[in-house]
Amino acid sequence: MPEANPEITSESLRARVAGSLPADLGVEPLELSEEFTTGRVVVDKRHLHPGGLVHGGAWVALADSVAAWQTYRHLPPGHDFTTVEMKLNVFAAGKPGDELIATAEHLHAGRSTHVIEVRVHCGDRLVANLIVTQLVLAPPGQR
Repeated sequence: MPEANPEITSESLRARVAGSLPADLGVEPLELSEEFTTGRVVVDKRHLHPGGLVHGGAWVALADSVAAWQTYRHLPPGHDFTTVEMKLNVFAAGKPGDELIATAEHLHAGRSTHVIEVRVHCGDRLVANLIVTQLVLAPPGQR
């Protein structure tokens, strides 16, 4: 796997996502290491479906954001990426006040695709799992 870019920190990610969907939903980066990226959200009414539990889109927004940060940290200079496939399994309903911690790790980091697994925990309990495939995009002048 390519080395993580040391210039990408939790602080720089917060600045990068300011004003975008993750920030609007309260998704924030926590810990970045060579092997993984961790983010979190505290569930509030923005994240709920009409029945009062976490909406599927909120699960995806959390997990896809953390997967994106993991991918972004391991891209060659000047490259970008986009999500092309994902699969989500939710094992336990999320509810208001829950702190959801998502940890993303590479399963594959190739020249054209990255595959990331995201595990979401509430406390010690695994509550969701997401597999994301990212398409790596060359710099604009090389596409």
